[in-house]
Amino acid sequence: MNAEDFVAAPPRPAPTDPGGADDPWTVGGVELRSRVLLGTSRYPSLQSLLNSVEASGAEVATVSVRRADLGGEKESLLRALRDDAERAGRALHVLPNTAGCYTAREAVLTAQLAREALETDWVKLEVIGDDETLYPDAVQTLKAAADLVADGFEVFAYCGDDPVTARRLADLGCAAVMPLAAPIGSGMGLVNPYVLRIIRETLPDVPLVVDAGLGTASDAARAMELGYDGVLLNTAVSGAEHPVLMAAAVGHAVAAGRLARRAGRIPRRLYAQASTPDAGRIDVPAVDE
Repeated sequence: MNAEDFVAAPPRPAPTDPGGADDPWTVGGVELRSRVLLGTSRYPSLQSLLNSVEASGAEVATVSVRRADLGGEKESLLRALRDDAERAGRALHVLPNTAGCYTAREAVLTAQLAREALETDWVKLEVIGDDETLYPDAVQTLKAAADLVADGFEVFAYCGDDPVTARRLADLGCAAVMPLAAPIGSGMGLVNPYVLRIIRETLPDVPLVVDAGLGTASDAARAMELGYDGVLLNTAVSGAEHPVLMAAAVGHAVAAGRLARRAGRIPRRLYAQASTPDAGRIDVPAVDE
């Protein structure tokens, strides 16, 4: 028996839970209970991927249109994901993405292919502008987003940590705006929480998901504490020494971070503030020496 045998998915409390942990959100016209969106690439094995999806509690799995077997008779990644979720009685929504696209035209054609094959209007829009950093191309992303929204897609738009681009994507009608925490696959965590906070405060009513660059569970919790609606991660789980354990850790961290956000943290203070009141203190007279 190994450590992964002890993994449990994050709890799903009843609606009457006094802690308020049952906290669904709506994105792309679908109500979700989990706030983890999980990528599906580079896992050690298919079974490791399936176990990680279950352990994280994720209800959304992203699949690159260029990697997936969208048709044919052989068992595909998509079929395996759906069959596993069905056997476990779990909801699972597939979010095709346009990974590997470098122009708006490429991304739009890829999204249309996915819609025809998968019969879904959901698409994660990803248009890369640089091979070294894999940063998104803001100009091409905005152009593709405009075309896809006009074509009836529910666009989950990946973008840089840039409040201006995030606002423009929201104004175009994207279903979700997904700023990066750090470059894809870097594991650097939230390198600019200040800007992520600005994006949240300027787009209070738009579904926001931190996407790319997370490295471990504490990064996910911190994103949720900033007020984000969810996190999307892949390499942090698939590249971990024990992917299933990391998936479970992320699921619990996201739940904890969301509860902490709702609870409202205390303000930071420069100096100490005693937690015990002065009332009732014993008055000991000074002793003259």
